[in-house]
Amino acid sequence: MHRRRRRRPALLRIAAGALVALGALVALGGTLPLAAQPAAEPVAALDLLLEGAVAREARAIPNMAVRVVELGGRHLDYAYRADARMVPASNQKLLTTAAALSLLGPGYAFETEVGMRGALGADGVLAGDLAVRGAGDPTISGRENGDPYAAFRRWAAALRKRGVQQVDGDLYLEHGLFTGSVAHPDWPPEQRQWWYEAPVAALSFNDNCQLLRGWGASRTGRPAILELVPRVDALLLRNRVRTVKRGARWGVLREPESRLVDVTGALAAGGGPLDVWVTVPDPVAYFGLALRAALLEEGIAVMGETRQVERLPGPWWERVHVHRSLLVSVLEVTNKRSQNFYAESLFKLLGARFCGEGSWGGGARAVGDFVARKAGVPRDQFHVVDGSGLSRNDWITARAMTQLLEHMFRQRWGIDFLRSLPYAGEPEASLHERLTAPPYRGNVFAKTGTIGGVSALSGYAKARSGRLYAFSILANGTSAWQGRLAQDRLVAVLVDNG
Repeated sequence: MHRRRRRRPALLRIAAGALVALGALVALGGTLPLAAQPAAEPVAALDLLLEGAVAREARAIPNMAVRVVELGGRHLDYAYRADARMVPASNQKLLTTAAALSLLGPGYAFETEVGMRGALGADGVLAGDLAVRGAGDPTISGRENGDPYAAFRRWAAALRKRGVQQVDGDLYLEHGLFTGSVAHPDWPPEQRQWWYEAPVAALSFNDNCQLLRGWGASRTGRPAILELVPRVDALLLRNRVRTVKRGARWGVLREPESRLVDVTGALAAGGGPLDVWVTVPDPVAYFGLALRAALLEEGIAVMGETRQVERLPGPWWERVHVHRSLLVSVLEVTNKRSQNFYAESLFKLLGARFCGEGSWGGGARAVGDFVARKAGVPRDQFHVVDGSGLSRNDWITARAMTQLLEHMFRQRWGIDFLRSLPYAGEPEASLHERLTAPPYRGNVFAKTGTIGGVSALSGYAKARSGRLYAFSILANGTSAWQGRLAQDRLVAVLVDNG
């Protein structure tokens, strides 16, 4: 679940080499002809090769489950412990994103509404209030262009267009679409400060993290220089970092319910910056602080208080602006970057939209019902607890995972699902350093998964022959490195001989 925070100006793109594989995989739902039916001998030979390769890997990883299915005919259906219950780690995101794409549709957009009420004077002062209605959008951040306030600046422009220069009243933040705790009870509390356990709310900003940045001072013995970006008081710093002659080390600690970040260690004189992303305990309050700061930068002051409410009082006010974010772009970040926060935002949204409860329980019911009723996976083949796979109470079989992949392959939006997956060798995605040589690069589209003792890889592969396969390789009780080596070797056997 590694995260890279380098900003990119547009949606993640499919490289030219991967478009060849996409062209073949566009045979989704029979819209293009699939590869010709293979002879029995090659299928039998591949089965034996997979059996031998799996047997070798299983000596080092006894708790491994594998299934490989040829798409468009099932001429090959290889299984090894395919009904074993396995912790999937971030392969759980395949369930969440498949449910979101299928239930919401590829054209779905998050719509965060900005409104106002009251009388606007000739001097540009609004004798009334400003409000934002949360839609569960995880994208309000600087991920696209490096400016975390980019969306808020557009909101300010919409207010200025109406003549608003100051709001005398309050800022209302409606967050009731999502309910219950902002952090899942299964997640390790000692890791609550790190980006991969970011809290989830219907109004979220900058992945619900602040960037902690540190430099050594100009002379040794002095306190190091620390700052939080953006510069709002969602977190408070206790700086116990000293400047030394050489070397860099620091420790960062935030208790789960506290705003205080205790920073210790040493930074070299004139050195840095060192960066680390730290989660905030109250995402809605953070949203309000950031919005106020952005509006003030744009010349609009909000004079009243910030009020967090589940529902806005009275009827919906005059709409000023609607911020829209496309689902397909959210799916790409979720799967290519393995971004837990995005997955959990989708999870709660599905609970709110289809179970009437934007909670962890509602999300589990919505995703579970989709996998069982739409994808046809038996209930005894999987268990859904969260949307990202951070919980160790999630489990699934390799048979269930490949059945889900087959189902998505047949849908008219299957190409959107495929595009959301990392491909082998894709820069800045979770397969960027794996299977990078021909003929694997660009011919494997798969989701990675890693937590302590768990390594998973599931997705689609195009073999040298042009045949297409869905596969799932789930390894528990192993190191991430050992699991990845085994998975890559097995996928290579499939691509070389399929």
